[in-house]
Amino acid sequence: MNDTATPPERHRRSVRDWIVDALMFLIALGFGLLGSVTFPGDPPPPPRPELFTVADQLVALGGCTALWWRRRWPVRIAVALVLLSAVFPLVGGAMLAALFSLCVHRPPRVGLSVLALSFLASLVNVTIHPEGGAPFLVMFLLAAVFQGAVAGWGLSVQHRRQLFDSLRERAVHAETEARLRAEHAQHQVRESIAREIHDVLGHRLSLLSVHAGALEYRPDAPPEEVGRSAKVIRESAHQALQDLREVIGVLRAPVGELPQPTMADLAQLVAEAGVAGAGVEFVEEYSGTVPERTGRTAYRIVQEALTNARKHAPGARTSVRVSGGPGRGLGVEVRNGPEGRPAATVSEGPGNGRGLVGLSERVSLASGRLEYGPTGDGGWSLSAWLPWPS
Repeated sequence: MNDTATPPERHRRSVRDWIVDALMFLIALGFGLLGSVTFPGDPPPPPRPELFTVADQLVALGGCTALWWRRRWPVRIAVALVLLSAVFPLVGGAMLAALFSLCVHRPPRVGLSVLALSFLASLVNVTIHPEGGAPFLVMFLLAAVFQGAVAGWGLSVQHRRQLFDSLRERAVHAETEARLRAEHAQHQVRESIAREIHDVLGHRLSLLSVHAGALEYRPDAPPEEVGRSAKVIRESAHQALQDLREVIGVLRAPVGELPQPTMADLAQLVAEAGVAGAGVEFVEEYSGTVPERTGRTAYRIVQEALTNARKHAPGARTSVRVSGGPGRGLGVEVRNGPEGRPAATVSEGPGNGRGLVGLSERVSLASGRLEYGPTGDGGWSLSAWLPWPS
């Protein structure tokens, strides 16, 4: 039951503290005054020496004054007042106030230990100062019940404060978790945007690379072919710039969304790839309206496959086949033959495989299947199946 010395700045009283301390002082003082007054009809108190009466009053006044420092030394003041109450009855009010404050501000084991000491002090006090006409046991039990009620009240106040603090900490913890979840969600959105950057800009830039490589490889090409390639380069550069602006706009305003392609845009994608390559055969064998998420995933599969075909097999014949229906799923197959022209026509470096890894993750999130690998004639095949609810 050691009192821990606390820096003085932690004991600066607020307005509320001044009010509570003043009330504690007045209540303890009134309790002492009430004990020193004899009401009409009460049996006369036992005779006591005048010197003891003066000492009792002075000790009671000193105990009430000591309550102003009970926050700094709660255990010391409570123990001192309990011990004094064993001899001086009038200090009982100050002792109860100190006991209450101790039970509020210190662990329960400390408050209960001082409460047990107060029971012993009450036993001694009742023995030394018996009340005329009142049984000894009744007076002791009355004092013990009163002290126990005060201590229980203090412990309940402490428990309620701890409960409030716990609820406040939980609220802060919940707020922190909510902020972390929001940051995690924003991080996932940014990862999704990064994938869109790879898919969209990768497709546009591969078109630029193919046509620029063709112009470099055939400087003596007919003016019509040069003009057509220059037009594709200009349009692809413009579209890539527009896509980049949309991505930057999403990054600046996370609440927005990057415009997503659908199955309706697949024909235009294949047509653009056909202009850049040796030719792309497109076959559609499905009926019904493809779900938005399934169509978007199918678009990305075809886009990634055509981009890889231009990078690794320039000039190769490519075929795109989309088939399926509600309840059967949507099948996407992209095949290309071996390289159809020298690699010098393409200025891109070797791929790092991240496109297929990201594509596998995208298909997995859509609960589909993805297979890819080389074919027997030296080409490459990529096929996927995506769910299409009926």
